[in-house]
Amino acid sequence: MGQATIDALPADSPSHPRYHPGGSREILALAGPLILANSFTTIQFTVDRLFLSWYHPDAMGASMPAAMVFWFVFAFVQGTAGYVSTFVAQYTGAGRPNRVGPAVWHGIHFSLIAGSLFWLLWFPAPALFAWAGHEPHMQVLETTYFRTLCAAAMPMAIIAAVSSFFSGRGDSWTVLGINAIGTVVNIGLDYVLIFGHFGFPELGIVGAGWATAAGAWASALLALGLFLRRRYREQYDSMNWRPERELSVRLLKFGSPAGLQWALDAISFTLFTVFVGQLGKAEQNATSLTFTLNLFGFLPMMGMGQAIAILVGQRLGENRPELAERSTILGMRWTLAYSCLVAACYFFIPELLMKPFEPDPGTEQAREWPAVAAIVPTLLMCVAIYSIADTLNVTYSFALRGAGDTRFVTILTFCLAWPCMIVPTFLVVRYGGSVYVAWGFATFYIAVMASCFWWRFNTGKWKSMRVIEQATPVT
Repeated sequence: MGQATIDALPADSPSHPRYHPGGSREILALAGPLILANSFTTIQFTVDRLFLSWYHPDAMGASMPAAMVFWFVFAFVQGTAGYVSTFVAQYTGAGRPNRVGPAVWHGIHFSLIAGSLFWLLWFPAPALFAWAGHEPHMQVLETTYFRTLCAAAMPMAIIAAVSSFFSGRGDSWTVLGINAIGTVVNIGLDYVLIFGHFGFPELGIVGAGWATAAGAWASALLALGLFLRRRYREQYDSMNWRPERELSVRLLKFGSPAGLQWALDAISFTLFTVFVGQLGKAEQNATSLTFTLNLFGFLPMMGMGQAIAILVGQRLGENRPELAERSTILGMRWTLAYSCLVAACYFFIPELLMKPFEPDPGTEQAREWPAVAAIVPTLLMCVAIYSIADTLNVTYSFALRGAGDTRFVTILTFCLAWPCMIVPTFLVVRYGGSVYVAWGFATFYIAVMASCFWWRFNTGKWKSMRVIEQATPVT
């Protein structure tokens, strides 16, 4: 590692030479705060669903399809804005800190434009949820919650772009702090606005949506304030907001396929949820609860994937692909160990995991609970199985993203989701099949995709890829 690269790294960065390059200490030091940051997201979503389940099971059941439709659209925005982290990582590895600030600003520009356009989705929302075919009162709840989430799109995109400045350089603790502030604000306002405490009106599912938006703005403003500090202005040119055509083109060239992959993945599981919901309200609520419990396994896994992408980007910026490969394999092994632990919980203690969501005895919600509770344990078995396969999905797909191999990731997601999961689930619902068969196809889809990512990574083509331009020779 050259001296210019060392100087560009924060003293507490896991990529600093005091850490053994490519070792477990390096990747765990970087991944730990990112895992915690994703855990805050898990806590935020879980508390949202928990409070809504206490408020009314229909509110929780409606929140999941609405949130998944929101994420289907927003995933492209977040994936594209967040891909700035690969640019930051490769610029940092190449010892070119003066290019880091401008790269982040291009992510912010994209976030402002995309976040503004998100409000256009307000108008077609009722027709969209009417098409899903759920019960009329559920459609009203789904539409209302989706509309309030639109207010969170812009700040959430800004968070993705600006957090990339810190994570791409290896400063994952700051990312953790940014996420923690938003989570605290969100949970506090959830309690106040859903139930109407402290003199506030009882807003139910609407209150959950506005709490999410407020928490996102709190994190976004904090992230921007930290990014514009004096030492970052001097070292990383973080006030250089001027657009550069060539940099914009490269961000869209590599970032938009990454965002599209997230969008395709989101729409796949959105359609899956919509189709399963047509089997009945118990099936819909059970699927919603299962996906909520799955967050405990999936989102922390994403933290390790983000760390792998960052290290791959930095090592390729240094032209050391052998260390990038080593970091990926180590990250996969650690993620696999965590996945096995979570899968064991899904298998052996599903009733304990479901307990916090059980409504109070004697209520209308309690009478509907046994039908939901009878379905969830079997669905969690499917989650336990595909969580193991998701280890390969997350680690290898993030490694490919860190190199710039985003087009393959997108094409693979598109080609596999429809024949392996979406169309079979539609046929299951159309011909009166069971929710368990539908979830079997979801598990099959994850397993097939995992094998394809494993194959692509082992071809080694990603080792020669870069997203940054070559440095101009000094004459």
